[in-house]
Amino acid sequence: MAALIDTVAWVHLEDGKILGARSRGKDVFSIPGGKRAPGESDLETLTREVREELTVAIDPATARHVGTYTAQAHGHPEGTLVRMACYTADYLGDLTASNEIEEIAWLTLADRERTAPVDHAVFDDLAASGRLR
Repeated sequence: MAALIDTVAWVHLEDGKILGARSRGKDVFSIPGGKRAPGESDLETLTREVREELTVAIDPATARHVGTYTAQAHGHPEGTLVRMACYTADYLGDLTASNEIEEIAWLTLADRERTAPVDHAVFDDLAASGRLR
């Protein structure tokens, strides 16, 4: 049976670009978010992870499910899958990389290969709907 990493991510789009974050020591960008703690709901995970990574507060009342994606987990043994529930949501505060994030960037479809495999399907869906250029 394959190992499964259960995550939640924040799809934040501006001007046809998506916000990406690169953790310290990692070689690819990811859609901001992270692993669910035991007993956490999607929105609890989303608000905690985004606060920890980007120092902003997600407004849970505005959260909308974009989709849930599964792929091989980047940097993990073959057969380790990551499942990522993706949400859009408004936020309060100034986007700032926390200590665990080395870099944040606005990414386009051309940056798809600079992201983790699970992000590729998100990029493809957003591009197909005209939301990512």
